[in-house]
Amino acid sequence: MASCALLYALSATAFLGAILATGFMGGPSWQFKKFADDSSKPWSAEKWKDKIFGGFTNSATLNGDKLNTLQYFVLLAGQHGGIWVSLGIKPSNVKASKRDDPNRIGSYIGPMAQSDADAAPEEMSEGDLETARLYGVRVAEIPHDTRSDP
Repeated sequence: MASCALLYALSATAFLGAILATGFMGGPSWQFKKFADDSSKPWSAEKWKDKIFGGFTNSATLNGDKLNTLQYFVLLAGQHGGIWVSLGIKPSNVKASKRDDPNRIGSYIGPMAQSDADAAPEEMSEGDLETARLYGVRVAEIPHDTRSDP
C-alpha cells in the first residue's frame, strides 16, 4: 500500500483542511509519522487551528488494526485544534449486505478499506471506493454546511 499525507486546499488562497491516509503494521507508517512530527511548526503557530481534518485507511487484512490508525489521525487533528469529520455513513451490517456496499467494514470515525496484498488498485472493492467518495463529499461540504437543524 502506498503511504501519503494528502493536504488539499478548499480555496485557492488558504489551507482549510486535510485528508490523512496511511497505515502500516498496526498504525501510521513512518512516512506519515514524519509528516506528523514535522507538523510541530504549524502546531506551535496554531496554523491549523479550526481547520477541517478527515482521514481514511486501507490494509490487506479485514481488521488490519485500522481503528488504531484512524485514532492516531483524530488525536493529531485534536492536537492542532482541528475539527475532525466523522464518516456519517451507517454500516452495512445485515445478512443482505455485500462486499460492494458502502461502509462494509462498519467504521464511524472515518473510512476503512481492505485490499488484498496481491491485488491491483483497480480490483479494490466498489463499496470501499464509494465509501471514500461519499466521505470526500462530506468533508468538502462541512465548511459550507450552514444547517441549523439537529
